[in-house]
Amino acid sequence: MIVNTRLNSDFVLYIKNHIRKFLLKRSKSVEITFPTNAMIELGNVCNLRCRMCPRVYEYGKEMDVGFMPLENAKRIIDEIYPYLDSIGLTGLGETTLYPHLPEIVKYIKSKKKSIIITISTNAHIKEYKEKIAPVLDYIDNIQFSVDGVDNVFESIRGVPFSEVTDSIKFTIQRGKNVTFMLNCVVMPENYHQMQDVVEYARHLKIDYVNFNCVSIASRPGEPREYYKFFQSDEYLNAVQELRILAQKYHSMEITGPSYPQNGTFQDCIYPWEYPYISWDGFYVPCCGKPFPKLLNFGNVFEEGVMAVLNGEKAQSFRKLWQKNEPPIFCHNCQLTSL
Repeated sequence: MIVNTRLNSDFVLYIKNHIRKFLLKRSKSVEITFPTNAMIELGNVCNLRCRMCPRVYEYGKEMDVGFMPLENAKRIIDEIYPYLDSIGLTGLGETTLYPHLPEIVKYIKSKKKSIIITISTNAHIKEYKEKIAPVLDYIDNIQFSVDGVDNVFESIRGVPFSEVTDSIKFTIQRGKNVTFMLNCVVMPENYHQMQDVVEYARHLKIDYVNFNCVSIASRPGEPREYYKFFQSDEYLNAVQELRILAQKYHSMEITGPSYPQNGTFQDCIYPWEYPYISWDGFYVPCCGKPFPKLLNFGNVFEEGVMAVLNGEKAQSFRKLWQKNEPPIFCHNCQLTSL
């Protein structure tokens, strides 16, 4: 990213931030620097109710719903842009529903052209094509959520697979300088289609496919035995078949979908990296459970980004990480055994 950063005062800030990051890490401080990668939830409004989405479970039903005011989004960017390598404009909502998406992506690029902008989409909102077309010249990465093909996809997401495919093809055709990825959340309902998702990506000429095991962190009533499926011979055999297929397609990058074996709280990067700021301004612990009413470290609209990122509540959370003592908040995360 350094080679793409303009040689100006922002470059000096960028370098100083990296030096400070190194020094803080070496001293085992619980402070963090300005983020080099961040996640900004522009809104948590969505047009779908997918089977695995945290929105459809207890915490999701209780959350406040809305869009981040454009001026507040700009204020966040103003504070952190010199230090950024990348920014994800995605959260619990469908990003293309955000009414100010063209304005904010243009604003980010006007501040620092080298910032890599990523969005995730289900590619099935009303007037999707009209919404996505104006932003394709400003977005670097688009991740399509595709959790299977044909009937399996439709049973999970509740929308016609053919219509989503049409929208994806339109986006690829128009987004000449955009990198595309398929993301598949793997569950007992669709694990047998992992190879089919790869073949679907090849058909669309998409070279990046990511698989990740579904998390039940946002399902307080779900027993942890759910995760045992990902350690079963049935699942592991499917993963092995996927790896064999991946060796066949050298031009594709296929990541996942291994379940963490003996994972611990210290395997989690989110206390330190990729801060997630919700649409209403709260800094929350992670993207897997982004519910401010459940736990948040403060509001950046009221205090500023760095004041919250290094506030007492956030630093206390990182101290638990240093002790490898996950809080109750992390119940049902794959990396804990609470």
